[in-house]
Parts: sequence; structure tokens; C-alpha cells
Amino acid sequence: MPLDITLESWLWDAACAIRGPVGAPKFKDSILPLAFLERLSDVLEEELYRLAEECSNREVALSLVEEERKEGAIAQGRGLVRFYIPEEARWTNIRKQDKGLGQYLTNAVRKKKLSRMVMSVEAELRKRVIEHLRELGFKVENGELALEGNSDKHFLRRLHDAVRRLALYQMQGWVENLWPRLRPYFADGRDINPEAIRPVLVEATTPWQRELFRLARLTWSLPYSKGYGRRLRFLILDEGNRNPEGQPYLMGILALQSPPLSFPPRDRRFQYPPGRKTELVNQTMDIHTLGALPPYSYLLGGKLVALAAASNEVREAYRRKYEGRRTEIEGRVLPAHLVALTTTSAFGRSSLYNRLKYNGEPIAISIGYTEGYGTFHLEPLYPLFREYLEAQGISTRGGYNVGPRIKWQTCVRALERLGFSGALLKHTIRREVFLFPLIHNLDDYMEGRTDEPEYKDLPFADLGAYWRERWLLPRVARVDGWYKWEAEQLLESLLVRNEATGVRSDER
Repeated sequence: MPLDITLESWLWDAACAIRGPVGAPKFKDSILPLAFLERLSDVLEEELYRLAEECSNREVALSLVEEERKEGAIAQGRGLVRFYIPEEARWTNIRKQDKGLGQYLTNAVRKKKLSRMVMSVEAELRKRVIEHLRELGFKVENGELALEGNSDKHFLRRLHDAVRRLALYQMQGWVENLWPRLRPYFADGRDINPEAIRPVLVEATTPWQRELFRLARLTWSLPYSKGYGRRLRFLILDEGNRNPEGQPYLMGILALQSPPLSFPPRDRRFQYPPGRKTELVNQTMDIHTLGALPPYSYLLGGKLVALAAASNEVREAYRRKYEGRRTEIEGRVLPAHLVALTTTSAFGRSSLYNRLKYNGEPIAISIGYTEGYGTFHLEPLYPLFREYLEAQGISTRGGYNVGPRIKWQTCVRALERLGFSGALLKHTIRREVFLFPLIHNLDDYMEGRTDEPEYKDLPFADLGAYWRERWLLPRVARVDGWYKWEAEQLLESLLVRNEATGVRSDER
């Protein structure tokens, strides 16, 4: 590359040379059909390859597909492959064209056979969307979703189960390989002496700690998420009860991520100074994982993990990790102040955060409910949506400056192209929203009346001692079912070939 031109100029000149004499306005006649047909050809080739392996012969596979095409089985969605592309529209033939490529591609796309194929794919995907929503208990009324039954916790767990099982299916090898090594960290009920429980809060920074966190998180009834943007993960270990190898048992897990910049329940509470909303919101974090593992969950261990979120140790971990760090998108250095946390309940109204206090002072404050929008009910369809859009040359890739909303955008685009309304993203399930103030003067700080946060002093050791007297010991005196818990039930819940075991978990 010549030294006197920029990389951008060089790349632009290279692209123009490849385009040749075709004018830029006409180049779309080549690029859009090219991206569309290449993707369809790749997908069809994968399906033909799979079929050829089953038939032990590619020619036999091709003849079977051709027979089904003539009979109309593929168009009706009953074929061995999902769709059929005429020979002249396949990539192997397109790549041979050295003249009149734009017109050739346009003609290929306009072929009636190809048009019928595309319509067949869309009709099948529309059918899948409707069937999936009906199976979950929804019905479509005037382009919007409505629940046919009650939205109690059992229904909501079932709603998440399809997504969770799909993710677990893809990780079975990882789970089965890791379980024997990490199994000693999960206690049986008979291994625990409640009087000896001594919790410690540990940031998950080493490989084995991160693996333990992930394995524990997969036992949740909510689908696994690694979080977005800035992230912190913590383990709560029981130093007072240890396995035969001398390792402390795992009590619970906590994970924080970057907050959403737009979050109505939070934004209605504060009157941000003009131009400072992003700066101030980015001094908070969102709790996306919080909960206790059995048998500790039976002993109200979830309350302990919720208290831990407000601890000095979490704030200090944030300061150590992010002091002086620039934001990825705007390149700004923000103050390493962590002044508040937000979270939503897992299933509607929360019993975990309600009435959560320390020495009479609220730790979590309810600030309203979400509006009931999201994509989780469409997660099993998300790979199909991406494939459908990519085949039309529409990018579905995430990355910096795109963020978690790429999933939302992908679902909306796919639904609208399939003839549905984007309103199908309103699943109607409203979650309770909680605010964890970590400073005494949170309102003044978030509204710009002061630049000095007045931090609360909440050492984890003090919070743990309070939890022991307020919740643990009274619970032990009232219930004894925790003693029968066996950790192998966790493994059963992780193997998708088994049915749910009814594991109880105080989770977020």
C-alpha cells in the first residue's frame, strides 16, 4: 500500500477496481442477489451434505431431492431439505459468470421456482412462530400477544425452560466433563452444620472460579447469560463447612453487568442534569444473576446473596477493576464510583428483595414494574430469524457500538418481514424492578446537586452476621427438608435428557 494514502482510501480504491466499470447505483443489482443466493446455496449444500452422509452417496441424495421437488413435497414443507434452489441460481454456477453478472443474478432471483422457494421458507417460518407461541401458552389477538392462562411462577419457569434446555443441549459435553472435578463444591444437605456456616465473598477471577460460577449458573431455571459490557462475578463460599478435600462449599453466586442506558422505571425516578445521563447511569450496574444453591437456598441463602450485592467489597472490586479505564464506545474515563444497582425479579413480584433490610434500613427499594417487553419467549426461534435475515443480506452481528439490542432488532426485522408486528415482542409479563442505593445521597448525586457520593458502610462480614441471626437460625428451627438434599440432583437438572427435578433456587 502506498505510504501517502490512508487505509480507507486504499480499501475504497480496491473495492472500485473489483467492481469494474459497473456504476455504483447499479452495483446493488449484483450485491444484494449475490449475498442472498450465496447464503441460500450454503444452507442447501449443508443439508445435501447431511443427506448424502445418511444415503452414503451424494448422487442418491440429489436424486431424492429432485423427486421431492417434482412431487411438490419440498414446497409443502414435507421434504428431506427445507427448500430447493434451481441449478442456475446456485453458487457453483454463479461463480462461473464473468460477464453480465448483475443481469444473471437478477434473472436468477426472479425465477418463479426460486420465488416459490422463498415464499415456502417464509410460510414455514411463519407457521413455526405461531406454533411456538401457542405451545408456550400465548395466543395472537389483533397482532399482539395474550396469555391464555395464568402467568404464575410455574408458567413462567416453563416459558424459560425451552430456551434453557436449548442452551444446555449445546453444552452437554462441557457439563459432563466438568462435573466430576467441581462436584465437591456442591454440598449434600447432610454435609452442612447450619451453626458452623461462615460465608465469605470472593470475586471470581481465576479459571476454576469462573468455571464454578458458570456451572452453578446453568442450574438456574432462567437461561444462562454471560452479561454485557462491564462485568463482575462473585462466589459466596462457606468457610465453616468444607468437603473431605478441605474445600469450602459453594453457597451462592452474584453477577453484575453494565446497566441499560434506557430503563423507564429507573429513569422516571431521577431528573438527570442535561447531557449527563450516560455519565451518571454508567456509575451504576445491573444485577443479572443473584441466588443461592441448594441446600443453602432452603435456608434463605438468597437473602444473604442479595445483602452481599450492597457490600463494601463489591464496590471495592468495581473500583479496582475499572478505575482509570476508558469506556469501549465513547472512549471516556468515568469516575470509578459504583453508586447504585438495579435488578428485576425473575418471576413477576419478588419475595427475595421485598422487605430486604439491614438493621431496619432498606437494602432494595421497589421502583415499579417493567412494561413486559423482551425477546426471551422467542429465543428458540432466534437462530432461524438470523439465518432468514442473513440469507437476504441483512447483518445480524453484534459487537461494540451495537450492544444487547441487536437481538431485539433482529427479532423485529424478522417478524416484520414475515408479516407479523413487532408488537409480538410484548410478552406481557411484567417484572418488579428494584433499586439498591449504595450511597446515602443517591438522589442528589444522580440529579447533579452534588459530585461527592456519601457511601454506605456495609462490610460483608457484618451483613453475613446479620443474615445469620435474622434469617438463617430461625429458618433452621422451622424447617428440616434441607437436610435431605443431594447434590446429584443438580447434575440431573443439567442433563437435558432428564425431566426437571423440582430444584428450588432463590434466583435472579
